[in-house]
Amino acid sequence: MRKVQIGMVKPGDKVAKPIFQENGHVLLGEGVELNERYIDRLLNLGIDFLFVEDGLTTDLIPEDTILDETRKQAVETIYKTMNSLKDQSATRGRTIAPDMGRNFRAVFGQIMQDLATRPNILVNLTSIHAMDAYLFQHSFNVAVLAGIMGIAKGFNRNQLEELGIGALLFDIGMTKIPAKLLAHTGIYSAEERTIVQSHTKEGFDILRKNHEISIVSAHCALQHHERFNGSGYPRGLKQDEIHMYAQIVGLADTFDALTSPRPYRKRFTASEAIEFLFAAGGTYFDLELIKLFCRHISIYPIATTLQLSTGQVGVVSENTELAVHRPRVRIIKEKDGSEPKSPYEIELKNELHITIVKEL
Repeated sequence: MRKVQIGMVKPGDKVAKPIFQENGHVLLGEGVELNERYIDRLLNLGIDFLFVEDGLTTDLIPEDTILDETRKQAVETIYKTMNSLKDQSATRGRTIAPDMGRNFRAVFGQIMQDLATRPNILVNLTSIHAMDAYLFQHSFNVAVLAGIMGIAKGFNRNQLEELGIGALLFDIGMTKIPAKLLAHTGIYSAEERTIVQSHTKEGFDILRKNHEISIVSAHCALQHHERFNGSGYPRGLKQDEIHMYAQIVGLADTFDALTSPRPYRKRFTASEAIEFLFAAGGTYFDLELIKLFCRHISIYPIATTLQLSTGQVGVVSENTELAVHRPRVRIIKEKDGSEPKSPYEIELKNELHITIVKEL
């Protein structure tokens, strides 16, 4: 299979990896043959790429960091919890969703179980979802990224659980923001910006009232928009004044937000997002934390289609931790537009004169 932009998909192509709805259920399953109606529907849902079957790359199967079933159950839990909170007009002064701590402890336990089965931790979040599912899928992705960071930093089991629950629920305050503001695609007025930014305090208030959730987990909601140089909100904290869990969640939140399609912009590629993070080192985020984070990110996941400086088109066939920016690629189109007479691959880490121009 190979990953392609939606503009390159043709009627007759077959879906190679499922596409998910906002509640975690499958929208289009593996093997579905696409037609113009399906393609138009995917475009309307904000889906900008997908995996399709391809005779030249049938053996290339991207291994997601987390199993589809784990993702489905986790997103379903996030979806149900957040929607139940949206229906409650008042949250102050009483315990909200008393089973929240237990439910999300089980969810993160399954995430950690999936991570534990991997020989090395190089993040490859390949799932595709409708844009309406962003809030729920985003919370899940942030939890996975945060969990990997916690492992890399040597956190113990209790610390990983505190971090993971905080990461799964860091954006829960968004349930108290008017839907019209969340759907807003223009520039916020000063009043609107203040309302949206209140989601950090709202989330903290929800979580701190639940006795099954640690207060440091709740600080992930309160502090994930604080920035290393003090330019963030709600309190303008600096450096070590920001809890390490919140620093990790804030970094993961930014990376996943950049690499997700939004109504007001196209997604960044992973390589573009990493460039942004390094530019933000020492200002928005701790540079050492960024370096640790980026050592565990798959910049060009297996099955990604790439345009090379030679004019050739290749599909990523293998990644290594020591050269994540220089994968092995299988050539599927020569510079004259023809298919190769027999399959062959190029090890970009050994061919330094060849560069990656863009993802296709």
